[in-house]
Amino acid sequence: MQEYPKHLYMTIFPNNALISSQLSPVEFAKHFVLGSAKHFKGKVIFAEIDSAFRDRYFAIDEYLAQTFPYENGSPKKTKFIASYAVLEHVPLQVIQRLYLATSSGKTLELSPTPYTAVNEPGLVRIYQEIAPLQNLVASTLDQRNFGKYITQESRSKGAPKMCFTQIELDIPEFIETNKNRHLIISPIPRHHPYRLYECIVELLENPQKRTKTISLGSLLDEIPYFRLRHGIWFADKQDLLFFPMPGHNELKDKYYSWWKDAY
Repeated sequence: MQEYPKHLYMTIFPNNALISSQLSPVEFAKHFVLGSAKHFKGKVIFAEIDSAFRDRYFAIDEYLAQTFPYENGSPKKTKFIASYAVLEHVPLQVIQRLYLATSSGKTLELSPTPYTAVNEPGLVRIYQEIAPLQNLVASTLDQRNFGKYITQESRSKGAPKMCFTQIELDIPEFIETNKNRHLIISPIPRHHPYRLYECIVELLENPQKRTKTISLGSLLDEIPYFRLRHGIWFADKQDLLFFPMPGHNELKDKYYSWWKDAY
């Protein structure tokens, strides 16, 4: 019987789980999006974890031993190891690559890069928490400080580790366009435009306030990947792990199949 390598994958969206599989990342994405009755529509974000990773919170060896080919010789597709409090128990150092899968199973691989950007302080940004929480938050904190805030300072609205992204939105234009208007159209799907407007204005007018929760829940299934500004961050109390998104032109030139499907 053919032997297949065993992988450890951590799904980030739509759920946070640790899974063993004999599928390559590309095949894993296709199975999760198209071939599984457990999840049959929408995008999927997942990471490949160092196969040597072990933590006593997870029974990794037990489930890896159960990850073997079917009787017909095909590889074992998924064996769920854990579906609760997963990211909290996975060190950032063992997250090797991140994959963005479209609703039709096309996959973009992202590699971690040191986050060296110099950010202008005080700007209002819109952050989507991805895992383990899924709040949509407006904040005057840049990405580094937002990561520190939600993993260290905000016990009521944070977590020991967090995966988040920034949503592309021209906030000065949004505020200027809708100033004194009776009818506002929300640039963010399924979110009340007046709530969004009021949250941003409150942050701009009150420098002491650093964050404002817009809504409880994720909009990732409602927006295309190109609305993710810069990339995706993982934060804990000490570190920030950054997976940058390629620019529009690079996506179109080098990853056209994914770009066409995602856009």
